[in-house]
Amino acid sequence: MPWLLLILPLLAAVSNQLFLRKLGIAHWVSTVSAATTFFIAILLLGKTETMSFPWVTIGDFNINIGITLDKLSTGMMIVVTGVGLLVHVFSLAYMKDDSAKARYFTGLALFMFSMTGIVLADNFIMTFIFWELVGLSSYLLIGHWYQKDSAADAAKKAFLTNRIGDFGFMIGILMMWGITGTLTFSEMEIPATISAGVLGAALLCVFCGAVGKSAQLPLHVWLPDAMEGPTPVSALIHAATMVAAGVYMLFRVQFSIGAEAFEGFSGTTIAWIGGITALMAALMATQQDDIKRVLAYSTLSQLGYMVMAVGLLAGEAAMFHLFTHAWFKALLFLGSGAIIYACHHQQDMWKMGGLLKKMPVTAITFAIGTAALMAVPLTSGFFSKEQILEAAHEKNIWLFIIAAGVAVLTPFYMTRAFVITFLGKSRSEDAEHAHEVGPLMSVPLIALAVMGLIAGFPFIAAKLAPAYEQPAHLIHFGFVTFVSIGALIAGIAAGFILYNGKTKDPLSIPLFRNRFYLDSIYEKGLVKYLQDGFAAIVHFLDELVINSILVGGFTRLADSAGRFFTKAQSGNLQAYAFTFGLGVLLVIYFTVFF
Repeated sequence: MPWLLLILPLLAAVSNQLFLRKLGIAHWVSTVSAATTFFIAILLLGKTETMSFPWVTIGDFNINIGITLDKLSTGMMIVVTGVGLLVHVFSLAYMKDDSAKARYFTGLALFMFSMTGIVLADNFIMTFIFWELVGLSSYLLIGHWYQKDSAADAAKKAFLTNRIGDFGFMIGILMMWGITGTLTFSEMEIPATISAGVLGAALLCVFCGAVGKSAQLPLHVWLPDAMEGPTPVSALIHAATMVAAGVYMLFRVQFSIGAEAFEGFSGTTIAWIGGITALMAALMATQQDDIKRVLAYSTLSQLGYMVMAVGLLAGEAAMFHLFTHAWFKALLFLGSGAIIYACHHQQDMWKMGGLLKKMPVTAITFAIGTAALMAVPLTSGFFSKEQILEAAHEKNIWLFIIAAGVAVLTPFYMTRAFVITFLGKSRSEDAEHAHEVGPLMSVPLIALAVMGLIAGFPFIAAKLAPAYEQPAHLIHFGFVTFVSIGALIAGIAAGFILYNGKTKDPLSIPLFRNRFYLDSIYEKGLVKYLQDGFAAIVHFLDELVINSILVGGFTRLADSAGRFFTKAQSGNLQAYAFTFGLGVLLVIYFTVFF
């Protein structure tokens, strides 16, 4: 079953691409494949096993293709296959009229195969292979509507930005191999003789991969633009699974070599990058008008929480938040997809309004997802975020202050989004004619809403979450809890008072609206000048060295030699006799004297 779990999505992708695209059943094949893998993932819950076979053997050096079943991988597979199945079902309705529906579902199946490989991999090489396949499948899905320049550019931006992080990840893998002597996670041991500086450098290089995939500063810029892809893609890749791969990989390494290896400057750096990302992304989310971009920056912020927790040696809290976040953020993205679909693909919140009466099921489920993201008590997000705040409070008071600030901003921008979208009156024809979506869309929303409510409770989390440590008190009404609830009330109150009944944004902060101008700096600064400068160097080498000297020079040499020997073949018998005689004399001369 574990091998079937890995191979089945690949078989679906290959069969769709090669045989089934023209038959009109590719979408059903991918959906059945997702349902089967979810069923297998449930059966494998709680199993512990490692199985592998050799792939490359050079002397004493071996690389295996292996699968690891443990609490971490089987729990993560529930997230990947569960959210993946619901996204497939939602997509059956959302993409039903798309002319490239078969290609879309083929991309979904390829992504499921790639993500499954990352989760089940028992060594770094296998992880890196599937890591790159996730990047490829993400590129294909983000750029699904490649006819639009914005979608094509977003796909390229995601692909290239991730390559930067992956280059550091590759160096980190090689360094960890040099330090531990193995690439297999379960066999890694840090020698006592290794210096803290070398180990820290290796871990930070490994962290570069997470910076790219989990969209942390400064490589965060690809994720908001990735919203150009179909909305179900946003729910699957950019909320629940792909962006969580970085956090999962970090915890897998931390789990394998011990959390104490992250003590010192490497863990501190990771924690601060996560904390700063969480804060900056939350500030950007407060000024976005596109409903999907609000959720995109919210994802960045919550990923920052998780990365911060890993850096604070609270990886279990990070993975628990990853587990709960996957359900309610997928719910919010699919809910936004239902809204966009009902509003004739309108994404500007200020052109919506009044949707609570027109789309009650979508509104209620979206409200549940919003409550979980805000960390309303007794929702799943409350339980997991409390653990991260507790860790920050114990380990680093400054990061706790940042986390508390984010806990105010999150309910503020989500209250803003809910009030603008669902309350008041319709502000456009698109919203005026909106209506509730069908069961293929509403059923996944209801299922995710249920998980968004109950996934944090111990009797659920202990069985399903990839890593969960039950706190001593389920609800510890201490300082951290009072701060969390106070932040929640303050954020909701500010958002409701400021935006209820408004027809345009009363708050305008260009710095936040323009993403701290980081995208402009990249595009007009680094990308433009580095790209143009590099292009000029390549053009010079191509024209002068390759065309003029190498290709052109050898071409002219061959042409001249050909012309010389062409003249020798004149057809004149006297010339041939003279050449023959000259040749005989030269042979005699060289034979006698040399």
